[in-house]
Amino acid sequence: MKRLVKTVAVSAALLAGVALAGSAVSISNAEAGELNLLTWEGYSEPIITQKFQDETGCKISLTYVGSNDEFPAKLAGGSSIYDMVSPSIDTTGILAKMGVIEPIPIDILGDNWLDIYEDFRTHPSITGDEGWMPPEGYLWAVPYAWGSINWMYRADKFDTPPDSIDLLWNPEYAGKLSLWDDKTNIYAVARYLYGTDINVYDLNDEQLAEVRDKLIEAKPQLRKYWATAGELIDLYAKGEVWFSNSWGGYQSAILQEQGIPVVEFMPKEKADGWQDAWQIVKGTENMDCALKYAAYSISPYAQCQMAINVGWSAANAEAVKECLSKEQFDALHQGDFIYLDNLDFWQEPVRVDKMIQTWNAVKAAQ
Repeated sequence: MKRLVKTVAVSAALLAGVALAGSAVSISNAEAGELNLLTWEGYSEPIITQKFQDETGCKISLTYVGSNDEFPAKLAGGSSIYDMVSPSIDTTGILAKMGVIEPIPIDILGDNWLDIYEDFRTHPSITGDEGWMPPEGYLWAVPYAWGSINWMYRADKFDTPPDSIDLLWNPEYAGKLSLWDDKTNIYAVARYLYGTDINVYDLNDEQLAEVRDKLIEAKPQLRKYWATAGELIDLYAKGEVWFSNSWGGYQSAILQEQGIPVVEFMPKEKADGWQDAWQIVKGTENMDCALKYAAYSISPYAQCQMAINVGWSAANAEAVKECLSKEQFDALHQGDFIYLDNLDFWQEPVRVDKMIQTWNAVKAAQ
């Protein structure tokens, strides 16, 4: 999958084998198995993982999700066909509390661990919190990538560029708008209704009801709810959708390469920020491969290939300094703490069941 940041000369040192550096776990090809990953589109494509497979013999197979709610649903019950998952930090803690995740020893991550953004390394959804701490020296998840849920529009359809999500309630655009099929729409609309200082992850019943009704009010303007990156790309390419939320930097780059004039923007209501992390599923029969992949995921090689070919910002900013030009580094907001401060980074909702019920009520409404 090509990206705007695609023409980068990766140093010979990276290509030569730093991918597995810093890990205390040893895997021979004879011991290796198949690593089944439940993940997002683009995260573990061959351009990122082939080196890992060649060097360890661990064969990777992929299953994609379209929202974070799929992770707990697929792992519920305590048994799973998956070995690793890559949820966002509003979900990593949920999985840990469910008892379906294995803690990860910090020492297998090597020196690359210390190059992860400090706020990511110390986030409670990574390190655990009161009542659900992992054993000393362990983590619940390894940060991998981050970005935004920005908003996007067809530049050729608007005389005045939008600066707000208020288009969702404008009948002039009926049938030309789309929303991600995900409960995080609640966060965006809560900020729209109550301002950007509200804690959108702890809404009371009255606030949830108001957000629900406001989202239902937007339904006549919606072409559909999109579930996958490819689905939204197709809607824009066919001219069926002019405005939507998006996985910031992902669909827009692909559409621009196709000549579709789309523009991303951060609305005055702010945008969601996400951080995704790798977790190991409890009871995996491929623990050696999983531990090695956890270490590999934050290595310079893997982080560079992810940033270059998928376009997400790297959790290990130090790793991508050598493979990205300054222009590319800046475009991914690596080290841009002002941009980071303007994102409302996801947190585990205080009442996640209520959030899911509210979103399901929106979708079910006629």
